[in-house]
Amino acid sequence: MPADPLLPVLDRRRLLAGGAMALLAGACPQLAFARAATDRRFVFVIQRGAADGLATLAPTGDPAFAALRGAFADLDGGTPLGDFFTLHPALKQTAQLYAGGEALFVHATASPYRERSHFDGQNVLETGGRAAYALRDGWLNRLLGLLPPAQGKAIALSATVPMVLRGPREVSSYAPSGLPDASADLMARVGAMYAADSRLHALWTEAMATRDMAGDAAGRGGAQRGAQVGALVARMLAEDGARIAVVETQGWDTHAGQKGRLASTLGGVDAQLAALKAGLGPAWADTLVLVATEFGRTAAPNGTGGTDHGTGAVAWLAGGAVQGGRVVADWPGLRPADLFEGRDLRPTTGLDAVVTGALAAHFGLDPAHVARTLFPDGPPKPLEGLLRA
Repeated sequence: MPADPLLPVLDRRRLLAGGAMALLAGACPQLAFARAATDRRFVFVIQRGAADGLATLAPTGDPAFAALRGAFADLDGGTPLGDFFTLHPALKQTAQLYAGGEALFVHATASPYRERSHFDGQNVLETGGRAAYALRDGWLNRLLGLLPPAQGKAIALSATVPMVLRGPREVSSYAPSGLPDASADLMARVGAMYAADSRLHALWTEAMATRDMAGDAAGRGGAQRGAQVGALVARMLAEDGARIAVVETQGWDTHAGQKGRLASTLGGVDAQLAALKAGLGPAWADTLVLVATEFGRTAAPNGTGGTDHGTGAVAWLAGGAVQGGRVVADWPGLRPADLFEGRDLRPTTGLDAVVTGALAAHFGLDPAHVARTLFPDGPPKPLEGLLRA
């Protein structure tokens, strides 16, 4: 493939503490929060189900793209990112972040996992192991141990704590309940009962403050959920002292009816990022967001208007800390001989290298130490130059 058309866009070298917490409805993403003594903020958005990177950021300049993708090659309304890639039409606000130098994409990326099981792939994505279930804690929990000592708490809005946050650092969780909301009178009585116990009173007060902060975002869903979740995360990061958040998004396993379903899920993340930026205000300048999935999808559509489990995908980085306005890719091509096992986008950049390079730069840590801590089974060479100097 000629190198010149790629030069403008390709760059090879970058949270029951006290027992109560407002719950986002089942249709909303699940959240997890962790505190750390740093002004730098990090948000990890997990795309559970394997997102189609070739639709998220389409390599429309690849000569094999149109024939391979068929009807999926129609990206009317998408935003060209240089001469080679086109951003999905649902990502209009993300396109604005990109234009402002606050978003970049790393294409043809993947974890070391090369099979196609969601459970195994997500385990590798979150533990940082070379194989599924090789490690018993998550790389984000291990990251907390590298941050200043005043950190100390992780909270998950989930029936279980996401694997990426599990480990020796204390983590609490809040599971959904089918019972009606407790009355204000009952909540006041419980608070009074805890008043004589300094430890329980402090935990209860903190939990109620977090509950109030969630406000009307609990119980809402539909088209507004992405913006509501983004605004809620911003409030947690800004007001509650949280510095690290995990957002789990669902709906990426698009075996059928992909075009409409993917537009909806991508639109939710798009709105989430925009609301996060607006809610953080000046703190956005010190914020890093990573959006990643366990693996990609097949390069060619299947017979039911969808795609099947694949390999290579695209990772997003956003935030004021990002050296954006670029697509970072060692592009492998889409000809039959270029595809992984004859069916998938071949990964050429390790997601572990992206995580290591971005987090080391963001938190001012030694890259080699971050690599050994987050990915002990095979420390990657950090991808450099992803963030602003």
